Parts: sequence; structure tokens; C-alpha cells
Amino acid sequence: MYYVYVLENGANRYIGRTNNLRKRVREHNAGQNFSTKSPNNWKLIYYEAHLNFDDAKRREGYFKTSVGRRSLNRMLSSYNSMSGSFGTRSSTAGKAGGSFTEVGRLARVKQKTAKT
Repeated sequence: MYYVYVLENGANRYIGRTNNLRKRVREHNAGQNFSTKSPNNWKLIYYEAHLNFDDAKRREGYFKTSVGRRSLNRMLSSYNSMSGSFGTRSSTAGKAGGSFTEVGRLARVKQKTAKT
């Protein structure tokens, strides 16, 4: 399984991909990634699971475009109303101070709407 994820730290957001989401979030918060080295309180706000590496890579690339950011803002509209949208490019990261359970719920809702 490959994950595309969005982290947020204040006004900064980071979009990335991995095959081990929990480990990768810990690495970001431990300062082991140059792009998210400081400060170290990144929160996972969104993720998607993909069976294929190429699909995850393509989706990550899409989210890093202006159209993809707008799409992500629409998907996270209720969260953005609490924290502000990220249409500007201050960073490539995201915000949804939630647990894996909350974010997983968002991903399941997205999957259901995509099927209909």
C-alpha cells in the first residue's frame, strides 16, 4: 500500500508519499526530512491509500499543482473553514490536527463519493 498524505504545521503544509505512513509522520516530526525539519509539530490532516506506486506518485504530483491544491481545498473544505485554506504556496504541506482515525474517515468518505 502506498500513501499520499498532507501534513500541516501552522500556515505551512507538506504533501508527500510513502509506503509506511505512521513511520513517515514520525520521521517528519523528528526532523529527519529536510523540507519539514523545523518546527517539529507536523499534523497529519489528510491521506489517500493506493495499491500502485505509480498511482500514488501521480496523485502526489497532481496535489502539488495549482488545480490539485484547489481540489484538495474543496475536499477539506470543512477543515479549511477552521484553519484557513492553502491556495498560496508558502510550503507544500497541509493541516487537520486529527488522529489517523479522523483522517481515515475523511479518506473513506472520499472513496465513497468517488464511486458514486
